[in-house]
Amino acid sequence: MVVMTVEGVIVDLDGTVYHGETLLPGAASAIDVLRERGLGICFFSNNPIHDGSEYVERLRGMGVDAREGEACSSGVVTREYLNGSHAEDNVFVIGSDQLRGLVEGTNARLVEDPAETDVLLASWTDGFHYHDMVDALRAIDEETVFLGTDPDRTFPGEDGDPVPGSGAIINAVAGVIERDPDRILGKPSEIAVQAALERLDCAPADCLIVGDRLETDIAMGERNGMTTVLVRTGVSNERSLERSAVTPDYVIDSLADIEQVLTSLDR
Repeated sequence: MVVMTVEGVIVDLDGTVYHGETLLPGAASAIDVLRERGLGICFFSNNPIHDGSEYVERLRGMGVDAREGEACSSGVVTREYLNGSHAEDNVFVIGSDQLRGLVEGTNARLVEDPAETDVLLASWTDGFHYHDMVDALRAIDEETVFLGTDPDRTFPGEDGDPVPGSGAIINAVAGVIERDPDRILGKPSEIAVQAALERLDCAPADCLIVGDRLETDIAMGERNGMTTVLVRTGVSNERSLERSAVTPDYVIDSLADIEQVLTSLDR
């Protein structure tokens, strides 16, 4: 293990800090430990329906010391990407009303008619319907850009058991239009890495990433030279760990054990 100096920590939310509206035991104290060590923190969720300020408010309501500007999400990354790459383009959304609200806050144009689509954006919604797949067929042609907010096929529900996520819907849309997304914008994409590091203002080699999902949180860290920490409180388990080509640097029972990792890195 290479000894490193930690300056910043990317902390996943669903399955790492909480399940639904339930704070996981020891999570708030773990954030206090990071604060005491003077580390920068970026809370980063692949949930696409809230922006950073909403996550800060939610965390504070749970008793977590979260501060303005520290939270990001796949929804925020999607909003920033649309502003930078698709200003004035017509965006048709298969997703939640909250995501539509985020798109309305961009320089792109949210449209309701799939025939007007320049960008087809697919994401999580608990109202996903057969008619959405019909709309996707009407929206797509050779020139249409196809985007997904995040790749998470599942996420932990209130009781910790998995429920379908954005990836399940994106895959369904991709199947019916017979085309893979041009970009998926949440973790582990390079766009998500850039968003997190800009908030932390540190180099990847000085960054720790903590999360419950091997193919997003841990993969993002591994690809970019970060130190990776998998928690056992979310979707990844021993079986998935054995089968995965992604190998975390550390595996801990929960975020509550993060001080063990920091102490090990100090040696």
